[in-house]
Amino acid sequence: MTQDANPFALTGRMVELRDRVREFVERECIPRESPALAHDVEALDEAMRTLRPLAREAGIYAPQVPVELGGLGLSWRERAVVLEEAGRSFLAPGAMNCAPPDQPNMINLLRHGTTAQKDQYLAPLIRGDIRSCFAMTEPAPGAGSDPSMLRTRARRRPGGGWVIDGHKWFISGAVGAAFALVLAQTDEGATTFIVDTDNPGYRLVRNIPGLGGFQIGGHGEIRLDNCEVDDVAVLGEVGQGLADAQLRLEPARLSHCMRYIGRASRAMSIAQDYVNKRSSFGERLADQQQIQAMVADSHIDLHACRLMTWHTAALMDAGESVRHESAMTKVFVSEAVFRVADRAAQMMGALGMSEDTPVALIFNELRPFRIYDGATELHRATLARRILKGDLRA
Repeated sequence: MTQDANPFALTGRMVELRDRVREFVERECIPRESPALAHDVEALDEAMRTLRPLAREAGIYAPQVPVELGGLGLSWRERAVVLEEAGRSFLAPGAMNCAPPDQPNMINLLRHGTTAQKDQYLAPLIRGDIRSCFAMTEPAPGAGSDPSMLRTRARRRPGGGWVIDGHKWFISGAVGAAFALVLAQTDEGATTFIVDTDNPGYRLVRNIPGLGGFQIGGHGEIRLDNCEVDDVAVLGEVGQGLADAQLRLEPARLSHCMRYIGRASRAMSIAQDYVNKRSSFGERLADQQQIQAMVADSHIDLHACRLMTWHTAALMDAGESVRHESAMTKVFVSEAVFRVADRAAQMMGALGMSEDTPVALIFNELRPFRIYDGATELHRATLARRILKGDLRA
């Protein structure tokens, strides 16, 4: 079937790039994985320093970045293929510099940054010289799934500039970040500020231990106390922070879907290999109907995940709004990939509960995805309200 006849067909270039990423993951990334890396921020940074030059040599570095800025300039539909392959490894997205939060922060800076901001922050971020974080989430009663509850404040300073005060937590990538994109409330509305982490008013309180692992830069708690920044620190327009954050979240959650489909697929592949070799009660586990049902259901879930993700990616490439589709995709994929990882762990019994294989680590990592980038319940409620108003047809 030709590509014109099949909208999901891959070009020869994409097949070659997919295979190149798969080879890089198998040869360079997976052998370097270990449970000890999962929560060791410094060791993860060191792994990235080793792997990123290798990703450049392989021609797979920064797939989301325009070619003129040193990336591959892939479309969203093409990224779906590459990020799924990269997502099979805990380390490959970071090695290829297409891991959160730097990947969506690059998109923010590309879209809203001034020339000076791009030179100072975007260029070294693309090169992998520095890391960044996106600081929106706050302790209760501050912003969580509802960004309108933002309590961090930025007030204008007499003579120019701003003073920011606030408390952020669960900020992915915060440990070791060179700068943060900080969402703060102003008199004109929520606004995004670029804050250097060596600013005297910016303080990293701690790295918060969590269920997932292999997050470059951990998940930080941050205090901003009398944090002074100049007017040039505003990213985009004053008062447009919530709209900009929403534009950031739609591609961010879709990229998560792409990577986590790869992770769940790897877990199932490991489980399939196990049940093909393991016997119990006189027969291979693979010959038992309950195991076969779990394998079939998992592949059905993965297939549906890919189709939803590819469709939303194609809409983004066409410049269409994906407000509805990205929410539906995020809800379905976040639940489906967790089901796949859960079945994989169950199929492997006690081994699936251990860290002797990556399956338990994948299981732990996929559970928080139902919270990241908007809780599942929020997306369902928002979708239902739009549907009941007639914005979406059944």
